[in-house]
Amino acid sequence: MIQTIEAVVDPDGNIRLTEPIKLSTSRRALVTILDEVPATQASETALMSEAVLAEDWLQPEEEAAWLHLQQMQSS
Repeated sequence: MIQTIEAVVDPDGNIRLTEPIKLSTSRRALVTILDEVPATQASETALMSEAVLAEDWLQPEEEAAWLHLQQMQSS
């Protein structure tokens, strides 16, 4: 059975699978290089930024400043 899985190839040619797989034996594989930036890279960057930005965003004065927008959304 042929199975397609997503992976990321770094500039040095190292291949990292985006999810774990189990195989009963070693298998051959074909690698197709896509032009687009992998979605996982973009989401990893966003997750890493979240903790740093939360230091500023999760302050009581920030919550107060945006409260009017939250109230409009729930109306």
